[in-house]
Amino acid sequence: MKKSEFVTLVADKTGLSKKDTEKTIDAVFTAIGDALASGDKVQISGFGSFETKQRAARTGHNPRTGEEIPIAAATMPVFKPSKTLKDKVDAE
Repeated sequence: MKKSEFVTLVADKTGLSKKDTEKTIDAVFTAIGDALASGDKVQISGFGSFETKQRAARTGHNPRTGEEIPIAAATMPVFKPSKTLKDKVDAE
């Protein structure tokens, strides 16, 4: 599902205009991103939680040449679905 399709779906369910719905969705995604960037965890009851995890530095390989290349440590966003969401997806 593309963002435009998602906006249309939410607009139809809420009765809001597509323009207002898109602004709201953008604001939610921005707020989640800002919270994760500052190190906070975002929990949405019945949906799941967003948090960050540290990924250690490691050595990778160039598949073309086989040469070893260093991969730097990074902070990665992670989503953990709630049991409610898992059950809903599994039931369909």
